[in-house]
Amino acid sequence: MTRPDGVVLHFGHNSVWDIRVAETHANEFGTFAEVFEKVKAIPVDLNALEEDPWYRDYLRMTQENYRAPYPRPFPCGSLLLGFDRRRVELIGHHIDISCGVCTVDMLRRDSGDDIRLVIYTEMDRDLLWLRTVDCDGRAVPSPFERIRLLPDPDTPKDLPRYAMYGAPGRDTFGFTQVLPALEPDHYDETTGSPHDRAFRLAVRVPAAMTAWQPQASYGVARPVDPLERATPGRKALVCCVQLDHGPASAVRAMPLALPPEEERDPGEALARSAWEAYWNRSGVELEDELLERVWYWNLYLFNCAVSPDATCPGLFANWSYRGIGTALHGDYHMNYNTQQPFWLAFSSNHVDNHLAYANLVDHLLPISRGWARDYYGLRGAHFPHSAYPTEMNIMPYPVPHWGREVCETPWTVQSLWWHCRYTMDADFLRTSAFGPIREAVRFLTDYMMRPEARWDGRFRIFPTVVPELYGLTPGLTKNHDCLVDLTLTKLVFTAYLDAIAFLGYEEQEAELVGEVREVLGSFPDYPTADTESGTVFVSVPGEDPEVVYNTPNSVMTVFPGEDRGLHSSPEDHEVAANSFRRHRNEDGNELVFLNLQGARLGLLDLDRFKRQIRYCLLPNGVCQDMVLQVHGRYQDLTPNDFMRHMGIWFEYLALPVVINECLLQSYPGTLRLFPNWPLTKAAEFESLRAVGGFLVSAACADGEVQWIRVVSEAGETLSIHSPWKPGEIITRETRGEEVITLTA
Repeated sequence: MTRPDGVVLHFGHNSVWDIRVAETHANEFGTFAEVFEKVKAIPVDLNALEEDPWYRDYLRMTQENYRAPYPRPFPCGSLLLGFDRRRVELIGHHIDISCGVCTVDMLRRDSGDDIRLVIYTEMDRDLLWLRTVDCDGRAVPSPFERIRLLPDPDTPKDLPRYAMYGAPGRDTFGFTQVLPALEPDHYDETTGSPHDRAFRLAVRVPAAMTAWQPQASYGVARPVDPLERATPGRKALVCCVQLDHGPASAVRAMPLALPPEEERDPGEALARSAWEAYWNRSGVELEDELLERVWYWNLYLFNCAVSPDATCPGLFANWSYRGIGTALHGDYHMNYNTQQPFWLAFSSNHVDNHLAYANLVDHLLPISRGWARDYYGLRGAHFPHSAYPTEMNIMPYPVPHWGREVCETPWTVQSLWWHCRYTMDADFLRTSAFGPIREAVRFLTDYMMRPEARWDGRFRIFPTVVPELYGLTPGLTKNHDCLVDLTLTKLVFTAYLDAIAFLGYEEQEAELVGEVREVLGSFPDYPTADTESGTVFVSVPGEDPEVVYNTPNSVMTVFPGEDRGLHSSPEDHEVAANSFRRHRNEDGNELVFLNLQGARLGLLDLDRFKRQIRYCLLPNGVCQDMVLQVHGRYQDLTPNDFMRHMGIWFEYLALPVVINECLLQSYPGTLRLFPNWPLTKAAEFESLRAVGGFLVSAACADGEVQWIRVVSEAGETLSIHSPWKPGEIITRETRGEEVITLTA
């Protein structure tokens, strides 16, 4: 951020967390069978299960751990560069996303000379550079008189105080913050724990610094801050900031070796090169300035927040300061929030960034297996509703209301299968995807084949909970065969069978394959309701189709289920289309999610989509979670931006996927060009990734598709839904065996 008398940079990191975890009541959760019997015994004439004393107390007990303020992302402090407003005026700042460089423009008031503070982050290590130059890039004297490091002001009082590094007269100083592994009642600060974590934020300038002597404020002298220095005058600023993190013992022993000054130019060149490689993966050029800007800006921020080598981002990724980025623990919500940002990785051809999510699934697998075994008494893995990147011994959120969303198990592993379909990477399927998919399938088959989950000749998903709606209800009337459970379970069952065939595992998986086919042979129908507009899907059997949702539950068969869309029969498409048109959604979960569903159906109104983007857009270029309507959880007096203060919602960076699906769809196995884009409006895209390991480029203008170019990475059969009228002459140009260009 910039302010009239200085520049401030806030530091955060995916891998820096307050790692303390509350894990009480482990022996009081009971088992699924025990809890299920007690819930079934609650009178059905209650308005809500919470009216039952036992259930109310059980809810309170299972929620207690989650109410602790930790774990959470831990802000890593701030850097302040201050100047005298009598001598220097700050004009503004901008970011060049083509190379990841931020430039702060300033004016030296005595001479009128322009000064630019150039800031960039290296992409392969946690290092930030700042330097002062003129308009031609030549080094100029620094306008700053002081430099200060600020540990986060909301650091909990029960943490050890930070330790300072460096002394006046040295060119480097900083601080180290220990993050205890144990809760306060179990932690001895003098001895610590071998599992403690820590981070160190340090800054270096190219010449010795002296202690800053603050001026008096209103006649009262401000104490000298040990993390504040006077910067050397009349010298160009070349400043380096480094963030180290890891086990506390390693951080303490780590020598502080910030790069020398002469490394600054190679460092910037390296950063620019990394961004150039990123942008060369894909691109769009649209006759729509807003949508093109949204595509590039969100892909830029996505890459700022994701690295295969760092911890998978949580709700607010690595943007944290004070309470910003720490709401809801900043954790993983596995009923779409965690998955949504990675939807853009596949079609945008940045699949490598999805590896951060694959690593998260691997992290969650042991506790998910344990919960399936110890709580449910079933095989496989039941993935959690909420989870942390820290070490976990018990399920973090075992609350019946939301912890019983069966959809979260297939939803957690779904994108692992997408990774395989979009890349045709057999090694990834064999080593990273097949295991979690198989564990999810084992749990789902066991769960559906339980005797109490079978009636009317069907295997049911019972009990379950509609995402963010109802919870468990008296008599469990709204707790079976949720639409999202059914469509995702069907998708993952099909994915498992396809993976078996792809890997040649038919013999060793014969028993589970037989169970899957048996369940699919007696699978429940999707729940529907009749309206004046025709038949629509509803989220659970017997539901009022006028209900206001928090997530687009009634259109889940389109996405993420991928069971309905432009590839469907006219009858099936009509039901899905009716469901989309009639859907009522209460907040920002519509911005990416519902609009993506509309694009998949070819029904997205792009002008309305852009108006919604503008409604949610903040000055920093990101979209926020904004209230859309009442009659659900929100009331007439609910502020429309009440969640804005929580931080940058990482999930909304997935906006490019909506645009991608307007330009190209491939999920059924056939390429469909510009399915939700007016051909009269010029558009061109380069190297969007499609199912089958294809990189697709195409252009449209003047009411027609002009050309298509396809690069095959895996040698799969190519199928294209022709965008040209019957009788058109199609010219095919082949370069080698991998590239085909079609023109009409």
